[in-house]
Amino acid sequence: MPGKSVRMLFIGNSFTTKNDLPTLLSDIAQAGKGITIETKVISAGGASLRRHWNAGAATTITSEKWDHVVFQEQSTLPVKNSNRFHENVREFMPAMKESGAKMVLFMTWARKKEPENQALLTDSYNKIGKELEAFVVPVGTAWQKLLAKHDKPVLHAEDGSHPTIAGSYLAACTFYATLFGGDPTEIETDLGNLIDEERKLLQRIAMTVGKT
Repeated sequence: MPGKSVRMLFIGNSFTTKNDLPTLLSDIAQAGKGITIETKVISAGGASLRRHWNAGAATTITSEKWDHVVFQEQSTLPVKNSNRFHENVREFMPAMKESGAKMVLFMTWARKKEPENQALLTDSYNKIGKELEAFVVPVGTAWQKLLAKHDKPVLHAEDGSHPTIAGSYLAACTFYATLFGGDPTEIETDLGNLIDEERKLLQRIAMTVGKT
């Protein structure tokens, strides 16, 4: 796999673009396995997948060659209306089949004040992932696992919703382990300006979750 080149399209909102998750993942994959990831992002603040569908995102899927297309739903929709979330993902299936790319679902995390919602998010993402035979990257599960036992590093930004750099680093490591079978704990590169102890903790959590 070293020297492998991968093209990834990310469709989502600020949960994807905050701290530039796609570039973090690219840096980790390069440092870990020498994989070059070329990324493109379709994003709008607070956007749902339905909004992206209506704006013509499917055309971007079919008009270029992708290895993976990552779908990130508006963060509370799978909790409030799981059926609508599932309908939104299904809308993209014809474009995905035409493109031949692998469908990836970016399972997001619960808001800081609503940790009980993680079970609903996890279930909703796993159900549609199983139905459509898509990869589910269990970022929310990784967050849940860390938050259950550790106060540091802080994952939620001050708004209690968006990720800190540590939260995005954990997400990127979980993507790396899930999609590429990589071991984040082998990466020595200091990405994200995290202290060594925190970085290693995030890597370990991502490894345990991403490999399951």
